Amino acid sequence: MKKKDTQGGLIRIGTEMIARQGYNATGIDALLKEAGVPKGSFYHYFRSKEEFGLAVIDHFAERFEQRLELFLNNEDVAPLGRIRDFLESGLTRVTQNQCTKGCLIGNLGQELAGLNERFRARLDEIFGMWRERFAACLSEAQKRGELSGAVDPAITAGFILSGWEGAILRAKVMKSPQPMRDFVDVLFSAVLRQN
Repeated sequence: MKKKDTQGGLIRIGTEMIARQGYNATGIDALLKEAGVPKGSFYHYFRSKEEFGLAVIDHFAERFEQRLELFLNNEDVAPLGRIRDFLESGLTRVTQNQCTKGCLIGNLGQELAGLNERFRARLDEIFGMWRERFAACLSEAQKRGELSGAVDPAITAGFILSGWEGAILRAKVMKSPQPMRDFVDVLFSAVLRQN
């Protein structure tokens, strides 16, 4: 296996393991065993577990950015419909996983933000990029007359992200997608009401 393939494989497997059990509970030995990579190889690809963790975050963020692009830039759907479609898609994914996995970035934020400044800063940067995506979609909805001009797109985008991440956490705790369903319903009936 080529170096890039092995490194990418470790990142993909690590992403799955961290999504299931968290960063601190994911040991390097278990990762190498799962990947079928010799024990001494990890430090050939990553200088430290922290560097590996940052690579996992970047990998997840890149994949998630593709999902945001697919939904929020879909010009065949009105802007508020794009946001709804994105949230409904997330609800479906969490339901399919029996509410055992949430958003990796949200999970790592809860686990690591108070413990590691590099992780905290990177996670905050990613949330900021996501917020900008939602804000752009909300601004477009205003321009099309779909959403009141009194709504602040940046603040509302932050509210959507915070509420959604909280709803995902509650879904995991309750082992039920109902908090996510409730969030989507209230968001569109009370916050993002069409004009």
